[in-house]
Formats: sequence, structure tokens, C-alpha cells
Amino acid sequence: MSDTPAPPVIRGDEPGSFPHSVLAERHPAIIQQVREAFPYGPDVHRRLDALLDNCAKGVIEPLSVTAPDRERWRSWGLDAYAGRSWFDVPWLWSESYFYRQLLDAVGYFGPGAWQGIDPFRPFKLAELDAPETDEELTALDALEDRPVDERARALLHGSLWGNRADLGFRLSDVEAEKRAAVPGLVADDSETLWSLLPDTSADTGTENGSSNRTSIATGTGSTGTGTLCLVADNAGRELIPDLLLAAHLLAHGRCGRVVLHVKPYPYYVSDATTADVVDALRKLTAARGSAGDHGRRLWAAMADGTLTVRAHPFSAAPLPYAAMPEDLRAEFAATSLTIVKGDLNYRRLVGDSRWDPTTPFADVTAYFPGPVAALRTLKSDVITGLDADTEAALVAAEGQRWRTGGTHALIQVRA
Repeated sequence: MSDTPAPPVIRGDEPGSFPHSVLAERHPAIIQQVREAFPYGPDVHRRLDALLDNCAKGVIEPLSVTAPDRERWRSWGLDAYAGRSWFDVPWLWSESYFYRQLLDAVGYFGPGAWQGIDPFRPFKLAELDAPETDEELTALDALEDRPVDERARALLHGSLWGNRADLGFRLSDVEAEKRAAVPGLVADDSETLWSLLPDTSADTGTENGSSNRTSIATGTGSTGTGTLCLVADNAGRELIPDLLLAAHLLAHGRCGRVVLHVKPYPYYVSDATTADVVDALRKLTAARGSAGDHGRRLWAAMADGTLTVRAHPFSAAPLPYAAMPEDLRAEFAATSLTIVKGDLNYRRLVGDSRWDPTTPFADVTAYFPGPVAALRTLKSDVITGLDADTEAALVAAEGQRWRTGGTHALIQVRA
């Protein structure tokens, strides 16, 4: 661990704070949305009513003795937090346990007719099938004639901004960023990221890595030798650009294998699961033009193991990555780079505390067992790695709203 002491973890007990609003307002709204998304029977409705009442006025309740993951949650702190208010325990923990209890209420863990049914699936599919998604996939065709390094930057920014449709797959306007008083990208270590994933396609004697793209399509693998771990965030319109970035990295030999880490069960409404990966790949393979080509190559990469999906139980843990189990630590240690996507994963990576924004990112991630990069749109209070001038400009322009509004993003790397 770093010698930099962490501030106290964030809790939701401060009225008017962003964490408090999530617990007091967002969670009840999610219960209502889930209730309306499926024709659940009276038993499920009663359990949802009980969860709604418990979130507002009750305390954290333990899992039943028959719960399949009861012992795991006990090791994650359930015994210490049971009987306490949702607002008085670490925010990351209470958020995570809310989703675990919501799945229990709708019968996800069974046995019964609703076992294994994702309560968030209608929302995920609606986004995946939205006209904006098709527009973004069509926009990929315009990248095909651009130089390889420009395509790489565009796909990296598409993955970074996720479902920001106005920025997805758009080539970064470097001059616009320089002109802006407060740039959308508040930290940019992308050059360091690329240095950890060198382009080997030039070594094959082919232009633009065409032989590598062919090798993926035929199942023979690319010329890259390292493994990239990509810790996914959301499904739908964010997962697709993650997959497209993976396709590009494989095609141009920047890595030999991609391990895509997803959640083991539905989580935080839109977090990606294995089923969501399959839906996204089907969307890509059914698309026309460049998107369809990428989709078919990724499908073949899944078949030959060049692209692997991993759903480790710790991916849905209510804990920071500093507490990861040894098998996951060994896996990350063996990779060329781990890319951690999204706001929640960032909170878990650096610790869910109100850091001074200028605290070095390298210090708070010193524990991580290998090189690590964060691609994140800012949607919560946690932030590290800013220079003092950038922080001052953000505060002067927006107060503290820049932390949670999703209008700013970062690329941070600890090599």
C-alpha cells in the first residue's frame, strides 16, 4: 500500500450530499422501475415493498441462512454492518448490498420461476437497440480510412466516454481541448497507456496490421504477446465501444489476449454481465459495415480464447480492490496492463474516500499488482491525480458539480 494515508471512507449520512441522495432517492426509484419492468407476482411485490420500506426507515438485515453467498458476504463485512442504518456504513458497501437485496426480492437466486432473470435487462436492451447506438456503429465506417494511430485514439475515447453519444467514436479535437478553459478531459495519460501496449503490426510487414486482423478472423491469433485485462463497467452502448477497443488492440498486435472482467450477476442497474457481452456481440455481428466485421472477429476471438470473459465473485464485492483475493491479484500481476473502466470501478481502485484531488494517482494505486489504467467519466465525488491548476479551474467554473455531472473524464495510468 501507499504511504499516503486515506481519508475516511465516504458514507451517506450527510443530508444534501450526493451519496445521501443515491440512498434516499435513487434506490427507491430503482425499486419502482424494476417493479414496472416485469409482471411479477404478489410475492415479489411484497418483497419489493419491504425492501423499499427498509431502505427508508429500517436497518441492514442479514441474508437468510439458505442464501448461496451468505458466507461470502459475512467475510465482506455483513456481520459488522447488520443492524445499522444504510446511511451509517460505507457508501460503497451500502450501495452494493442494496443491489444484492434487490436481486433477492425479485427471486433472482431462486429457486423459482424468476431464478436467473436479470431485472435490469429491459433497460439494457432498450439502450442497445436505440437508434443512437446504430448511428454510432455506422460512424465507425468513417474511421477505416484514417491512420491507425488516429483510429486507436478514437476508439480509446469512445470507450472512455461510454454512452456519451455526442463524443462516442469521435476523433479527439486536441486543439479544442487546449482552447477550453476547463477541458472535458481533466487528466490524460494516454501516451503512457499506449507505451504499455506497443503496436507490433509494423513488424509483420503488412500495412495497417491487415494480417493481424485476418488472423483474428481465422482464429490463429494476433502477433501480440501480452495479456490485457479490461475491467468492464456498463452494458449496452458502453460495452460496445469497450469491445471495439479490444478488437483494435488484438488486430494490431498491441496484446495477444484480452480478458474481459464482468459482474457475476446483475449489479448497479447497468453493469455488464456475461449475458450482456453476448447481447453486445450479437448486436455487432448483425451490424453492417465495419461494426459487423469487428463483431465477427470478436466472435471468432471468443471461440479461440483470444478474448475471454471472466466473472470473478470479487467483481461485485462491496470492497476496494486493495482487498482483492490472492487469485485475482495473481491474475492482474501477470498482465501487461489492466484497464479499469467507469466510475464505480474507479472508486474501488483508489478507495472510496474524499481524497484531495491533487493526491497522486500513482500513490493511491501503488498496491495494485501490475500496471493499471483508469478510463472514467466523473460521476461521483472521488478523484485523484489532478494538477492544482486544473482543480482550481474546475472549481472556479463549476463549484463542485464537476465531480458528479458526467461532463468530465480522465485517463490515468500507473505504469
